Amino acid sequence: MLQVARKAFGTALLACAIALVGVASASAQNREFTGKVDSISEKKIIIDNRQGDKVSFNKLDTTTVEGLKTAWADVKKGDWATVEWKFVDKPRKAYKVIVIPPKEEAGVEE
Repeated sequence: MLQVARKAFGTALLACAIALVGVASASAQNREFTGKVDSISEKKIIIDNRQGDKVSFNKLDTTTVEGLKTAWADVKKGDWATVEWKFVDKPRKAYKVIVIPPKEEAGVEE
């Protein structure tokens, strides 16, 4: 009887561990990258976060555009955007582009 209880407990513990790892890895894969649109073409967008990082994302057939603009063709160089992507994608893929209001530039006003 004790062996059956141990086996059942072990199986339940293993199932919980697998479920937790699956949930943690799935949520950990989603990322956002925000910055100024450095360039955009029919197939790719490059975002400059103004801290020295320029990251490119490939457009998918299912890529959605939201926010101040709602179509890929309307997004222009100089717009500010947040791109949603998945960490595991190689190369990076843009699942959603959210066009946001321009950020204030850091600096001293004269």
